[in-house]
Amino acid sequence: MTTPVYTTEIMKRLLPALLSVLLVGPPSARAAAEPIPLWPGIAPGEKGDIGAETDQPQKPDGVTRLTNVTKPTITIFPAPADKATGTAVIVCPGGGYSILAYDKEGSEICEWLNSIGVTGVLLKYRVPKRAGLEKHAPMLQDAQRALGLVRHRAGEFGIDPQRLGIMGFSAGGHLSATASNAFAERTYPPIDDADKVSCRPDFTLLLYPAYLTVKEQGDKLAPEMQVTKDTPPTFLAMTQDDGVRVECALFYFLALKNAKVPAEMHLYPTGGHGYGLRPSEHLVSTWPARAADWMKSRGLLTR
Repeated sequence: MTTPVYTTEIMKRLLPALLSVLLVGPPSARAAAEPIPLWPGIAPGEKGDIGAETDQPQKPDGVTRLTNVTKPTITIFPAPADKATGTAVIVCPGGGYSILAYDKEGSEICEWLNSIGVTGVLLKYRVPKRAGLEKHAPMLQDAQRALGLVRHRAGEFGIDPQRLGIMGFSAGGHLSATASNAFAERTYPPIDDADKVSCRPDFTLLLYPAYLTVKEQGDKLAPEMQVTKDTPPTFLAMTQDDGVRVECALFYFLALKNAKVPAEMHLYPTGGHGYGLRPSEHLVSTWPARAADWMKSRGLLTR
């Protein structure tokens, strides 16, 4: 459980990020590398019946919401040379497998990773769910492909292929957890050398993850959550008042513990769901500091 701190302490921790936005501009406005197509041709199983990729009309929160993604990509946000640790994280935005909260849970997260010396890899995976398939099936193909592709091209990206993690928010947390357990074999026919290297993440961060348990079955883990001793070390953060139910994090953590997988969990009393990095009066706004501490404790922030 997390020890409470005063509001002044919260603001002290958030001040560097706030100053960065004031001096440099919002993360979504900063220059980013060109997206790299995940697949050399059409993504597996795509039939051309989804429609054009679009941004949904912005709500007052100003979040970019992508949908009808049929051409998945990765975008590399390299860590600054004077801070680079060689560690990289593939970032999976949330959106209920219907949309992608592409800035709030994507590009903004990559910019934060850069601030602690980590290369961010923003995964634009396919949405929405495809009829007749498991809700996460095409998305898992994209995550596996991204892990293999980034590891295969680690030298080009200036990262350590044994320091490649995955991080997800809400549905992206489910995708990250699934990829952290389904790595023994690809869920698609191998295409090239990138599919010959491991697609197992070296570590995992799950922020308010969804769909990890089945409520109707007493919060038994979802079938795709086959936790074993080989599941990567994991960091979890969630609030008690989260609408997707804190039991997702609780029971997944218990499965990790029983499998003797190193794990750290932070439960906060309030804050709801879908906050990303954006500050609030809730203590959960300090989760980035806790995540950075966890990564540092695992030797992932050393140069």
